[in-house]
Amino acid sequence: MTSDIIKSAEKKMQGAIDFAKEDFSGVRTGRANPAMFEKLEAEYYGVPTPIQQLASFSSPDPRTMLITPYDKGALGAIEKAVRDSDLGVNPASDGNAIRAVLPELTEERRKEYIKIVRTKAEDAKIAIRGHRRRGMDAIKAQEKDKEIGEDDARVSEKQLDAVTKKYTELVDELLKAKEAELLAV
Repeated sequence: MTSDIIKSAEKKMQGAIDFAKEDFSGVRTGRANPAMFEKLEAEYYGVPTPIQQLASFSSPDPRTMLITPYDKGALGAIEKAVRDSDLGVNPASDGNAIRAVLPELTEERRKEYIKIVRTKAEDAKIAIRGHRRRGMDAIKAQEKDKEIGEDDARVSEKQLDAVTKKYTELVDELLKAKEAELLAV
């Protein structure tokens, strides 16, 4: 029974890791990648639509993203969404596609991005610790209801702690990799 609690907590912790990876990919580095545009939405026939559904993305060089809409009528809306975003790019349209050139990151901007990434990492760790707490509560409830013995409860708590440590270390590794990516010139 406690193995189910640990498996459930581990699955939820993996979800927190996946969310952190997705969050980290949205933070811009010196390179252009489609993940930067995932959270952007454009007004398409009066409905806010993710621009990932409205266009294809390609990167002709490391600092340029070429956004080609599937429907040419969405070109203006996509361009406006990119311009109004916090990505710091000024998109240029040629009538068929939008070219978004990312400016070089300044040292100050890199430090701001690192602070943002650290905050996102801490949020992931908080989520992981929350899943640990709920798992511990479930184990203690089983112990209180005499479904498991004291020894089994202690073993299960240690296993849950080991899983928690593994996932918090994963967040630290992700953070370290993203910081290195941000600091690379």
